[in-house]
Amino acid sequence: MKTLGYGLIGTGFMGKTHAMAMRSVRAIFGDVPEVRLEFLCDAPAGRATAMAAQFGFARATSDWRELVADPAVDLVSITAPNNLHKEMAIAALEAGKHVWCEKPMALTLVEAEEMAHAAGRAGTVTLVGYNYIHNPAFRHAQRLIAAGRIGTPVHFRGWVDEDYQADPDLPWTWRARIGEAGLGALGDLGCHLVSMAMGLMGPVESLVADSQIIHRTRPLPDGSGRGTVENEDAATALLRFVSGAQGSLAASRSAWGRKNRLDWEVHGTRGTIAFAQERMNELQLYVNEGPRSEQGFRTILSGPEHAPYGQFVPAPGHQLGFLDLKTIEARELLSAIAEGRPAQPGFAAALDFERVIHGVARSAADRGWAALSGSPGAA
Repeated sequence: MKTLGYGLIGTGFMGKTHAMAMRSVRAIFGDVPEVRLEFLCDAPAGRATAMAAQFGFARATSDWRELVADPAVDLVSITAPNNLHKEMAIAALEAGKHVWCEKPMALTLVEAEEMAHAAGRAGTVTLVGYNYIHNPAFRHAQRLIAAGRIGTPVHFRGWVDEDYQADPDLPWTWRARIGEAGLGALGDLGCHLVSMAMGLMGPVESLVADSQIIHRTRPLPDGSGRGTVENEDAATALLRFVSGAQGSLAASRSAWGRKNRLDWEVHGTRGTIAFAQERMNELQLYVNEGPRSEQGFRTILSGPEHAPYGQFVPAPGHQLGFLDLKTIEARELLSAIAEGRPAQPGFAAALDFERVIHGVARSAADRGWAALSGSPGAA
């Protein structure tokens, strides 16, 4: 397999997770191309140089265009702020690079569509950073549903809550501006929930929603006054899936005490599957079988039987973590490149997630049902 030159744009939390995943993926799995940490970009130049040394990259730059154009770079990770995703991704695709981009894809649905179209023209591999759907527990839930273990899925209920914007005295940041962040809780958190809902239930046909800006202004960092919050702190939606099933979603970035509460339930005609991200190595399964006096939810604890858990840990109960899911995500990308196939979810599939979150925003603004357009991609 060809060695791939890897370029990373951005060295914040997500940039670090990309770098760590690329450093460990071959050691964990052994069946992917070797990755050469070739080029790192951040600003200012001094930070880029320091982080390249820390992460183990050969070279550094403060100009992302230099990185994208470099012939030694085959694969580009984009972990920069949301408003830069489209320009960087399209430039990388036009330069013939494979692209690993963090979610959400872009500020607007139109921009996301432009990125998907550019990926189609380029013919290279793209992947969007939905690491939660690479969890072995989630994949097992998909298998249980496909096998009919809970009968026909009829209802999905999901919620994702954090409290990083719950304090009204937290300073105003770029995350509050539509022109820099795009959507608020929907773009940051809700899209993860949508990726899981669609991975379990299939495409969404239509929805009705409402949203809320809880803290309409925040103190400016320089103390000169207060800045306006332009995007939603919370949103709620009712869904109709193409299958005929129904569902509900709720997302909040202002839920005190919640750190990463990404929970869902799938109700079927014969049982229920439930999951909580803060207990990400467990599934709860209820099946209507046997004497009623002995029925109840059972806990399925992730183990080597739930691939690729065993590649990390040889025994159940020892637990995978967030960074392990990022490594599984990196394997999906590198395997797709080696095999000449699309990675999942690439730009085409992730565009369907964006259609849902922007549909929620549109429904909330219009105060009515929103039909979703576009052909569903594979999730």
